[in-house]
Amino acid sequence: MAKLDTDSTLKRLRNRYRLVVMNDDTYEEVTTFKLSRLSVYIMLSTIFVVLVGLTVALIIFTPLKYYIPGAKSDYKSVQEYRQLKYQVDATNEEARKLNQYLEALKLGPLNSSAAIKLDTVQIDVPKPEESND
Repeated sequence: MAKLDTDSTLKRLRNRYRLVVMNDDTYEEVTTFKLSRLSVYIMLSTIFVVLVGLTVALIIFTPLKYYIPGAKSDYKSVQEYRQLKYQVDATNEEARKLNQYLEALKLGPLNSSAAIKLDTVQIDVPKPEESND
């Protein structure tokens, strides 16, 4: 394997290049930039870090953090969510009972599809013993 020479790598990073922006119709130079690979790398890295910083700041300091699933929320909102869950559960239970009551009213006691079965089994109840006092 060939070893990379660190001096040649640094020279390549510091070599100067010219970027020319030209008008396509007239071939007139609009702008000229003198760049090196190192300056392009530093510029792109800086832009990346700034964009990441702005995105993080936007999420942390605005209400957008509440829309991210799994993000930690404060104690007050957790308490509010729990209270709302209890209210929804209670409302669902009330709706279930109301539906059951309405179904019973629709059927009525005499129009019931299932006949009422009476318990006809006799129970032998022992008589209390009489004591001689």
